[in-house]
Amino acid sequence: MPRILLTGGAGYIGSHTYVALKAAGYDVTILDNFDNADRGVIDRLARLTGEAVDLVEGSVLDRQVLDDLLGAKTYDGAVHFAAKKAVGESVAKPLDYFQYNIGGLITLTQAMRDAGVFRIVFSSTATVYGEPEVFPLTEDLPLSYTSPYAFTKLTSEQILAQAAQADPWIVGVLRYFNPVGAHPSGLIGEDPMGIPDNLMPFIAKVAMGEMEKLRVFGDDYDTPDGTAWRDYIHVMDLARAHVQSLDALMKGRAHTLNIGTGNPVSVLQMHAAYQAAVGRDLPYEIAPRRAGDVPKLYADPSRARAELGFEAEHGLEEMCESSWNWVQAQKRGWGFNS
Repeated sequence: MPRILLTGGAGYIGSHTYVALKAAGYDVTILDNFDNADRGVIDRLARLTGEAVDLVEGSVLDRQVLDDLLGAKTYDGAVHFAAKKAVGESVAKPLDYFQYNIGGLITLTQAMRDAGVFRIVFSSTATVYGEPEVFPLTEDLPLSYTSPYAFTKLTSEQILAQAAQADPWIVGVLRYFNPVGAHPSGLIGEDPMGIPDNLMPFIAKVAMGEMEKLRVFGDDYDTPDGTAWRDYIHVMDLARAHVQSLDALMKGRAHTLNIGTGNPVSVLQMHAAYQAAVGRDLPYEIAPRRAGDVPKLYADPSRARAELGFEAEHGLEEMCESSWNWVQAQKRGWGFNS
């Protein structure tokens, strides 16, 4: 049974990927410092998988923690989620993002190299395409960035590419579009700390009465309804993509792939779909555009289909219904209480 290090495994995407990896037969150790995750998720993961979670609490910036972890067991690879991810916050705090996202990757890969572990699935983002003019986005388009967050992901991709020139790295780079939704059990889902930076958890907080109304950032984009277009992908589909990526790495097949649906959805379309899931109107207001946002971002996922056999299975209705199921399942809205 291959053993995998899952950094940031208590977070939103990491926790769903943990469940998918365990179901696929991988032995998984989670490394997380719980900066943006609740410790209660670990109990939820144990309930979902029927096994105690192998957890190490610590940061990817702490080389000693990494050396101790990688020295204690033999690992076959890593899936690296641990990173800061809010575009708006990155504009306000760029140095923090450079330190954690870039510094964390370097520290992790140095420790992995010294332990002789050279397989890694890297959590990247579609924002590495900057402000493209050609849609849908293919993996061969020029790369750029419009925010410090995107800069850290693009730089990290380049670091891994350069590292692979010197050492026998087998790297899977997955450029996500917009993960949404939750596990069908309602036991795990997106649990952002403070005011959400992403659309669906913000709408969910409005639905739960925790926020007065949704703020729609910009209605003057060059799109049919004036609001930004995004490619939303169900988190369960995204988790499955990580399993398929890791399977490919185990066979020596490196790759850089878009993970999306190829079907763009506007902010107002998402709002309408969530209203349908909830069964009532949810108030919103139009606000100025946010720094770092781009008008359109959606994938051509055909390469992921060809190389991994990956295809999104869940539509917008399922995304909204699973999210609403998740937030209702919690006694305090977003907590991990039983």
